[in-house]
Amino acid sequence: LSKKYLASQVKEILKAGDKYGSLPKKKKRIQVEFISANPTGPLTVGNARGGPFGNTLANVLKKAGFKAEKAYYINDCGMQILTLGHSVLKDDQAKYKGEYIDLLHKKIKSKDPLKAGEAAAKLIIKDMIKKTTDRMKIDYDEWISEKSFYLSGEVDRALSFFRKKGLIYTKDKAEFFKSSYYGDGRDRVMIKSDGSKTYLAGDIALHDYKFKKFDKVINVWGSDHHGDVSGLQAVVEALGHKGKLDIVLLQFVTLFEEGRELKMSKRKGVYITMEKLLDEVGSDAVNFFFLQKSPDTHLKFDLSLAKEQSEKNPVYYVQYANARISSILKKAKKTNSELKFDHPSELSLIKELIRFPEIIEDISNDYQVQRLTRYAIDLASLFHRFYKECKVLEGKNFDSRLNLIKAVQIVIKNTLGLMGISVPNKM
Repeated sequence: LSKKYLASQVKEILKAGDKYGSLPKKKKRIQVEFISANPTGPLTVGNARGGPFGNTLANVLKKAGFKAEKAYYINDCGMQILTLGHSVLKDDQAKYKGEYIDLLHKKIKSKDPLKAGEAAAKLIIKDMIKKTTDRMKIDYDEWISEKSFYLSGEVDRALSFFRKKGLIYTKDKAEFFKSSYYGDGRDRVMIKSDGSKTYLAGDIALHDYKFKKFDKVINVWGSDHHGDVSGLQAVVEALGHKGKLDIVLLQFVTLFEEGRELKMSKRKGVYITMEKLLDEVGSDAVNFFFLQKSPDTHLKFDLSLAKEQSEKNPVYYVQYANARISSILKKAKKTNSELKFDHPSELSLIKELIRFPEIIEDISNDYQVQRLTRYAIDLASLFHRFYKECKVLEGKNFDSRLNLIKAVQIVIKNTLGLMGISVPNKM
């Protein structure tokens, strides 16, 4: 890459500003569904990894030109809601424990377990989960209720459609979907022998609803749901949408402090809520740390490192690069449009800057959002090296270098913004 070309790319970044890295607009509509935890308690470190991942992926897809929307699917019916009700009533069938159960026990007056569970689920969504996702800088386009598909009759209509296609048969008083016809390892139960419906029955109605609106759907799940993937893919194919659903499985998060693992169990009431983690380290560290590993890699969250206010903390290291640039620009006089670069640190920095659109395109194709954190660290590292080796406010390259750090600031802001991370001008 010639020096002249690299200089022209800096000019392009300055001209594009916040739009730098945006790819041509596309017609395809994509929905990213993520977190989608049962509303049986607050979001915990163990079940919230999908938040930063799904949010960032949807933001990148928008940057890549797609019409992308974010959705939270609320599993607000079924046995888990009844179990929540028993837990709120603190009867002999209670399973969930914790301060939030004590609080709900005081608030909810119904003595009927199902009604108590339904009331509790609504409060958990409104007062706990939405509060937490807001703090994580997640702006959902839609909150989808599983219960709504049952109340509207969509689940029964979807099952009737499958019956008419000859895809459901009865065995031992239960009804099975012929998912093996679509490559699944076994047929799946849709209606149990006691008449209750499985999650997969609701998923027919849910995904029929989704594909009426979207050309592509991405579901972000925890890795404990790996056994459900082929069954849902069979449902989607039976609905006539083969190849339009992608499922990303995220490995679990383990929390460490001072080298010691913090054990968690939701049912025993021993867990770390996302609210507590956000109180401890803030949303910037949570989002950055949760995004550092690939989806198929177990994530070890170092609480001590996330609290560190030094260059050892990767998110601090990246944010400090922006703060340093802001400090320089405050001292600088107005620059002209001169752009001439010769120093190796300048050229290396520009080469890294112009990789940003490529990063966006790659993530939009393979969903490996950890590339963003790696890119942010690499860019900050090259900037800090440039800062040590090149005097920005002195010498004949004064104007060029000021324009260069403005370009660096633009790309840092774009990168961190996609991850829901703030860009402070002072540290």
